[in-house]
Amino acid sequence: MTFVVLLVLVLGVAGYGTWLYLWAGHRLRTTSALAPYPGRPAASKGADWLLIGSDSRSGLSAGERRRLHVGGDAGRNTDTLMVVHYGDNGPYLVSIPRDSYVAIPGHGKNKINAAYALGGAKLLTRTVEQATGLRLDHYAEVDFPGFVDVVDSLGGVRICVPKGGLRDSHSGADFGAGCQRMNGVQALAYVRARYTDPEGDLGRVKRQRQLVSAVAHEAFSASVVLNPWELVPFLRTSFDAVTVDDDTDVRALLGLARRMRDLSDGKGATTTVPVSAEPQVSGVGDVVVWKEPDARALFRALREDRPIPDSDTK
Repeated sequence: MTFVVLLVLVLGVAGYGTWLYLWAGHRLRTTSALAPYPGRPAASKGADWLLIGSDSRSGLSAGERRRLHVGGDAGRNTDTLMVVHYGDNGPYLVSIPRDSYVAIPGHGKNKINAAYALGGAKLLTRTVEQATGLRLDHYAEVDFPGFVDVVDSLGGVRICVPKGGLRDSHSGADFGAGCQRMNGVQALAYVRARYTDPEGDLGRVKRQRQLVSAVAHEAFSASVVLNPWELVPFLRTSFDAVTVDDDTDVRALLGLARRMRDLSDGKGATTTVPVSAEPQVSGVGDVVVWKEPDARALFRALREDRPIPDSDTK
């Protein structure tokens, strides 16, 4: 599980230096993620990003997999999916549970995170577009090691663990309650935990948003922004970890970063796609079923760049 959004937050402070802008452009990695197809949704008002964290173990040694508590699964799925919208309203950060049960073009219904394994970024973006009715403008992704490196490049982040703490042998989480500083491996374990969380996947997406705020706070702190010995390594690490669609450039990332900074300052709102049930489907496993009337209202508001319905900003 990882958060691409964490990697681009710092770009909001890079705008003060032309050399940083040019340097960042040379380091930016791209992939073909967005493509036309019959019936693609019309362009929305404002801008819509899909941010994903890939749980690919590709390239990880056995020792690295043990250190990160990620096992040896050779498949490619998405551990985190978030839509960011901004325009005249917002910004809004919407978590899409990875177990959301949706139609995957050409593959029937399955968990939304399976789309990446079945057809890579192009199938994933098409699946998200058809499930939400949003036409995505941009795409960005990062994997496990990249996420860990970015958090470590900040010297860790401060996370307040709720009462009761959090322990999960699958993710490696072992945290008592209270505010504490976590390094990259610990932060990864914290946000990937779900087996001991009574809210399961829904609890995990809340922790993902919590970490987004924590990294945003750290990335825009004076100790990073005003210190080139901190800023440049963080930028370098971020660009080495992030991959974006072919049409996304540094200017677009800068626009996203500014809106993410607004979110960290308490503007806009964050939420999860409304859920009606979490049944078990034969051959698929435990899934998350969206509450269709409320989900449609949420995505319609985003398409039309209107204020979204009541949201969970925690």
